[in-house]
Amino acid sequence: MATAKKTPVAAPAKAAAAAKPAAAKKAAPAAKAAAKPAAAKKAAAPATPRKPNAAFMKAMTPSKDLAAVVGAAPLPRTEVTKKVWDYIKKHDLQDPANRRMINADDKLKAVFSGKAQVSMFEMTKLISDHLK
Repeated sequence: MATAKKTPVAAPAKAAAAAKPAAAKKAAPAAKAAAKPAAAKKAAAPATPRKPNAAFMKAMTPSKDLAAVVGAAPLPRTEVTKKVWDYIKKHDLQDPANRRMINADDKLKAVFSGKAQVSMFEMTKLISDHLK
């Protein structure tokens, strides 16, 4: 409707041309409204809550090297990863230029097989070697 106010009264052909796209725009929301109930049914279908994978929740014993960072008590893999990240953030061991890289201190160097710097994706692989 705002476009109708801007067009002069002397040009009825332009006003008619402007009205056609506006009519098409009004029809499009009606089609979208018809599609919404189908999408809502898909979202409502999985009503059962997700269960955590039992393999991730199994308590595992860390090696001596890893125990120096996370403690000697058996922990699930998820908790071990959280504690290692807490240690990294507490000691500011992330590379400032590339935050995906972790600079190892003496304790982490033992866990990272003597490497001075590892990526965060490689870190999880190296940590899993220290869990039994």
